[in-house]
Amino acid sequence: MKNVTLSIPDDLLKKSREYAEKQGTSLNEFIRLLLKQAVNQSENDPVKRLIGHSRGNRLKVNTKGWKWNRNEIYDRKIFS
Repeated sequence: MKNVTLSIPDDLLKKSREYAEKQGTSLNEFIRLLLKQAVNQSENDPVKRLIGHSRGNRLKVNTKGWKWNRNEIYDRKIFS
């Protein structure tokens, strides 16, 4: 594991240490967690995953042979 030096304003550093302590973790682990979340954000975002799956015709929906029928769709009590 590599060490990295960061420049952080004193007030932000103090608040960050206090926050990490309240969370029961170290500042080092807290920063590592934030970085992991930021880097993996696109992988965990359900909207981005859905869009990614819909590209390239990879999204498959099984309608069990049912076809859309305009009359059946609009022939519902809600529209009467």
